Amino acid sequence: MHPKRYWLLLVLAPVSWLSDFVLHVEVLTFAAAAAAIIPLAGIIGSSTDQLAMHAGPRIGGLLTATFGNVTELIVAIFLILDGELEIVKASLIGSIIGNLLLVLGLSLLLGGIRHSEQRFNARAAGVHASSLALAVVGLLMPTLFVLLAEGGHGGVQREVVSVVVALVLIALYGAALAFMLITHEHLFRTPTEEEHPDITVRAAVTILVAATVLVALESEILVGALEPALADLGLSKFFVGLILVPIIGNAAEHGSAVFFAMRNKLDITLEIAIGSSTQIALFVAPVLVLLSLATTHRMDFVFNPFEIAAVGLSTFIVALISLDGRSNWLEGAQLLGSYVIMAASFFFVKGL
Repeated sequence: MHPKRYWLLLVLAPVSWLSDFVLHVEVLTFAAAAAAIIPLAGIIGSSTDQLAMHAGPRIGGLLTATFGNVTELIVAIFLILDGELEIVKASLIGSIIGNLLLVLGLSLLLGGIRHSEQRFNARAAGVHASSLALAVVGLLMPTLFVLLAEGGHGGVQREVVSVVVALVLIALYGAALAFMLITHEHLFRTPTEEEHPDITVRAAVTILVAATVLVALESEILVGALEPALADLGLSKFFVGLILVPIIGNAAEHGSAVFFAMRNKLDITLEIAIGSSTQIALFVAPVLVLLSLATTHRMDFVFNPFEIAAVGLSTFIVALISLDGRSNWLEGAQLLGSYVIMAASFFFVKGL
């Protein structure tokens, strides 16, 4: 791990504190806090990787699967506490389609330019694609329930359906992890160079805890400056949730996916991009629904049709591309084109 590469951006953390507590310039506070979260997310990812190397492939894989999106989880929790449930939902959708279309598309494009054709494990991609298809069902059914319920509202039933969906998705996420890491691990084993940790377990845990605390602090500042900053910038909450928040939480992870694709290690790229989307859909989103039960702002699994369509179409496109276990730069360009089309539409949606 080379945390020094993140230190330059970390100077923005005290800038956000100064702006929030002294200057009271909301746009600066929002921008500085958002930028400061990017290197902190990278540090969390690096320290998790170090712990994974110490723990071995199975436990390490579980650690990576559990802490892979901890930054987004923390930001979302503060948004829930602030009552910004629609931004949370939009950010979850934005993370899924951002990983599937933007990150994977850019990775396949740049990797394909350097290598005329790249190969990857179609079985692993297929497991993730089927898990995402299940997540689309989990998003769609509660929405249909609310639309078809008398008066358009399900009352207590709406909350019950959301909790049931959350519990089922978490259980199936655990089953998918057991399938890939334990019972059928041989089908997903990818030959890689042996890596050795650069720091001790204690150092990795210390860095992980410190970075997580700082992410929590920056998230609180970010959420506090959100409303006035959006008013000054003229951006809709829907666009910020779908585009900006996912990029803030996943920027370092996105860079890693592109880096591995250019080194012709596409299995790792797919695990980062598609695997992260699967984790958000089957683990992060359900956990947020359950955690919100302990707050005054309860989140449900009812998303608007625009969001469901975006996830469904993204999953369909990626499933088609991953069928043959091969990729090229054109497929990457097609994924990027799909993302630009969706992002342009998101920009002009003020709320649904």
